[in-house]
Amino acid sequence: MKNINVKVNGIAVSVPEGSTALEAARAAGVEIPTLCFLKGINEIGACRICVVEASDARGLVASCVYPVKEGTEITTNSERLIKSRKTTLELILSDHNKECLTCIRSTNCELQKLCREYGVENQERFAGEMNKYDIDQSAAHMYRDNEKCILCRRCTAACEKMQSVSVIGANDRGFDTHIASPFELPLGSVACVSCGQCITVCPTGALSERDDTQKVIDAIIDPEKLVIVQTAPAVRVGLGEEFGYPLGTIVTGKLITALRRLGFDKVFDTNFSADLTIIEEAAELLGRYTKKENLPLITSCSPGWINFAEFYYPEFIPNISSCKSPQGMFGAVAKTYYAEKMGVDPKDIFVVSIMPCTAKKFEAERAGHSAVPGLPDVDAVLTVRELARMIKKSGILFNQLPDGEYDAPFGLGSGAGTIFGATGGVAEAALRTAVFNITGKNAEKLEFTEVRGTQGIKEATYDVAGNVIRVAVASGLSNARKLLDMVKSGEKEYDFIEIMACPGGCVNGGGQPIQPASVRNVTDIRTERAAGLYKDDLNLPVRLSHENPDIKRLYEEYFECPNSHKAHEILHTGFIERDKY
Repeated sequence: MKNINVKVNGIAVSVPEGSTALEAARAAGVEIPTLCFLKGINEIGACRICVVEASDARGLVASCVYPVKEGTEITTNSERLIKSRKTTLELILSDHNKECLTCIRSTNCELQKLCREYGVENQERFAGEMNKYDIDQSAAHMYRDNEKCILCRRCTAACEKMQSVSVIGANDRGFDTHIASPFELPLGSVACVSCGQCITVCPTGALSERDDTQKVIDAIIDPEKLVIVQTAPAVRVGLGEEFGYPLGTIVTGKLITALRRLGFDKVFDTNFSADLTIIEEAAELLGRYTKKENLPLITSCSPGWINFAEFYYPEFIPNISSCKSPQGMFGAVAKTYYAEKMGVDPKDIFVVSIMPCTAKKFEAERAGHSAVPGLPDVDAVLTVRELARMIKKSGILFNQLPDGEYDAPFGLGSGAGTIFGATGGVAEAALRTAVFNITGKNAEKLEFTEVRGTQGIKEATYDVAGNVIRVAVASGLSNARKLLDMVKSGEKEYDFIEIMACPGGCVNGGGQPIQPASVRNVTDIRTERAAGLYKDDLNLPVRLSHENPDIKRLYEEYFECPNSHKAHEILHTGFIERDKY
């Protein structure tokens, strides 16, 4: 592809042919404001905030979709443009709930930031009739407040293009246009998979996770409750962003200390139950591979993926591992083995999960097999954002905290458990243990780099002592759909498939800190966060799930062996086909 020469605010720059004015400006070191634009996802030129003057156009053009040509001269900051953008912002505000002080996104709202930058002081210039909407709180994981929606359509693009679910879209026309589900059904009544990707791309407070912090606080102050908390692998490379740390910074020690100061009785690591998942799942894989039954085995760690399968691909349910997710396994072990060990009635143990995922909220509440009849395995799930709000509200100076250590007996997780948070991590962790199960010794090289990276679909074939294991990894449900369709048609054959609902895996989960479009469009946040997990893996004393001494002890004292009858009763579950409507 050849380059062309253009000018941005008089600055000469060479860009690839086909570049937009927005890309040319970025190459010249100039940032043009945007609201609706998300690179590769939502390039529709709808909001008109990014308008610029172009020498080869008569009027103002949307820079995000306007292709520059040889010799094009772009102006991004004239008085005319500033006035146009300011007017557009005032028009958006004319039909926007402006209760900013109580909004969940206050100080992290892209609309608020632009209004401040462009000096929008008269919020009533176009005041008039406003549409009124009830807040949709029907879903287990989130709510929608259409009075704060600016119709940027980022959420609908994420739902359709990234996740191939398409349960939301623009209803009605003109002034009455709003985002909703088909036939105005509440979100909880349609085939939403609870992934939360719509939340992470929303520029305002129109979408947010259901806040369960008060439920957790009530449990902490209840003297009858033993409140224990588990932290998922991706949390340690996400939480720091809420306190000014660079993307991918590992803040495990401060995370632990913060949780103790919030009042949790015990702080444990979900890496431990990720290791437990690998022991059970690797044994399950070996059993199916040996018998050539129900292959490929498909991972069950991502509840968003499980929801997707139950709604859209129920024919693959027999292929899905019966293992509970690491969150579920932890809760199950806490209310059985740990309760017995501590001499505590399971009903008095309150299990809290800190997760990068909104679908975990749905998973914790779904009907199904719990370890203790009548009790959920997990009592409450908080996203990384909810935890950050709790820490800030409590006046804890996170950046100044000393590093703490997890409690025993669920405080030691391996590097294999850590990399669960990145796409390909579950497959890699399983392969590390599968090699040992087949050969009786560990692989010479523990890094299975073929399944790493943020590509939507990855494939690899491994020869383990004469056993050929064909592996596929997909992240993002649109990629999962492509992969499963190829398996259905017979075009592809695999023995083991890892699927994560969120593009890039849990590091990009729907409950992670929200980064604005100005960051998302130029930085691969998935790669940055995943790099932190791979660094953590390299530095941990144990890197293999089957070498975790706490896991060995658990089997010696309680489960006897992987996939035992007792393990199946407590650590495994089942899935069902669900109606879409």
